[in-house]
Amino acid sequence: MLVCLNGTFIPHEKAKLPINDGGYLYGDTLFETLKARGKKILLRAEHLDRLELSAKLLNFTCPRRQIETSLQQLENALSAPISRIRLTLSRGSCQGLLFPQTSEGYFLLTATPTTEPSTEERNLGASCLIAPNQRVNPLDHLPQMKRGNYADCFYAAHYARSKGAREALFVDPRGYLLEGATSNLFAIIEQRLVTPPTDKVVLAGVMRRQIIDTAAELGIAVVERRLQLEEIFTAEEAFLSNSLIDILPISAIAGKSVRRGEKWKIILKTLQMRIET
Repeated sequence: MLVCLNGTFIPHEKAKLPINDGGYLYGDTLFETLKARGKKILLRAEHLDRLELSAKLLNFTCPRRQIETSLQQLENALSAPISRIRLTLSRGSCQGLLFPQTSEGYFLLTATPTTEPSTEERNLGASCLIAPNQRVNPLDHLPQMKRGNYADCFYAAHYARSKGAREALFVDPRGYLLEGATSNLFAIIEQRLVTPPTDKVVLAGVMRRQIIDTAAELGIAVVERRLQLEEIFTAEEAFLSNSLIDILPISAIAGKSVRRGEKWKIILKTLQMRIET
């Protein structure tokens, strides 16, 4: 594991946080998960744009230039074929429920080897379950953000894995699909790419945006609208997306098969050329 704390690379066993850090006490952090292929970090600017916007909305310190320099240094040190990079912002040490001074804020970078779905796994597709809990946004006066207060997604993801499924899908009380615990959701319906709109609950995923732009480039109509769970079972196909998996088709939800089209392959091929060249 590679670790960079506020621009300084340190051995992972020496990475320590104070016991009154706001991230430890309250989950009060912002984070991004990036993928690197070899020594190239993908979609760096897009992730930093989202992080910077979230930091502005929540008054976090976000030293973008310093982070960019550290990411470049991290990139040069990568050795795995595929790496998972986590970038976290914290306000630092808290005294009670008062925000600390902005000078207490810091950023943390970690990099670990990971894998991405194989061709065989994509062809087999992902089995999904319906999350037993609701997707929430404790700061629902603002758009959904990638915050350290991640319990809803954490528990839903664990539930899916404990049952042998790849992903848990959130459904709201009215029966509308929202997103996965770690992914955005797409379906091909009547040859159009349909995805739930981003709002106070659905995250504006970096890969989600790339897929929408790729589909438009390919001449595929894109519709952002609410998506009933039952529509997935009559769709031509459905798939998940995030920055680590790119696109992963869904094979079944709660044991019920989902139709398997081929449009995801066309989108994936063009998508990967867009983001890796």
